Amino acid sequence: MASVLDFERPIIEIQAKIEELKKMSLESGMDLNKDIELLEQEAEEYKKELFSNLDPTQKIQIARHPERPNFLDYVSAIFTDFVEMHGDRVGTDDRAVVGGLAKLDGKPVMVVGTMKGKSTKENLEYNFGMPQPEGYRKALRLFKHADKFNIPIVTIIDTPGAYPGISAEEHGQGSAIAVNLREMQKLGVPVIAIISGEGCSGGALGLAVANRVYMLEHAYYTVISPEGCASILWRDAAKNLEAATALKITAPHLLDFGVIDGAIKEPTRGAHTDYDEIAEEMKKTIKQGLSELEGMSREDLRNHRYDKFRKMGRFIE
Repeated sequence: MASVLDFERPIIEIQAKIEELKKMSLESGMDLNKDIELLEQEAEEYKKELFSNLDPTQKIQIARHPERPNFLDYVSAIFTDFVEMHGDRVGTDDRAVVGGLAKLDGKPVMVVGTMKGKSTKENLEYNFGMPQPEGYRKALRLFKHADKFNIPIVTIIDTPGAYPGISAEEHGQGSAIAVNLREMQKLGVPVIAIISGEGCSGGALGLAVANRVYMLEHAYYTVISPEGCASILWRDAAKNLEAATALKITAPHLLDFGVIDGAIKEPTRGAHTDYDEIAEEMKKTIKQGLSELEGMSREDLRNHRYDKFRKMGRFIE
């Protein structure tokens, strides 16, 4: 069973009562079916009500759930024949960025994304999903490889942001992200980006300059984490709800603003509760996006991407 988030506890308590009644009915022979049905109905109604009215910080808890599917989970469920490609061709292989060639229903794609672990050991290997400059340079190498051979690109992003350490700054973190933004705009192939969990700051945007940008229902996409924003504005990270609400970082707001092109529905309690279901929804979205871009010329794809991002933030025509 997936780890329980604080706001889910009332559901778990109702489910525990249901199991207790079922056990009692079995052991005593009493007919408790009506009581069980009422509780099951209550649990289902409460669950639907709760998850249709989550506040931004509750969505963030789901997006950060330790059992949420990671990049390689999605790759294994959506694509076939994945061949990982390593290194930035300068001397480093940043494990926070993983990518390679794969097939989507038999057609070649280049799939690249940020990678998180599910244990302390794995998170140390993948640097908690925070890329260093070498990771962005590796991603760009794969993008250019795809562009050279006219292969569509799919990126899957789940990162709290680019690694903020001294070593990353010394190796040109800001420059590496900026170059990716510029060079991704120049790509002459279809690019699909999906924010699957956390999409923070330039660390996410460095892989998300795409013709179609989608988000999972409970993911978030923001220029800064709510805690970071609250620390700056109020000098109090505990005011993250106020910050998250003001930032408007969830799918409905971003869809309304034109920052994303669609939201991918998750299982009721989140992607971590049913890997197969969310992978199927993601696959359908990727295929639909690629189908919509199919037939566009290389120049049209560049212009489409350029126009898409130039329109963001425009409030007066």
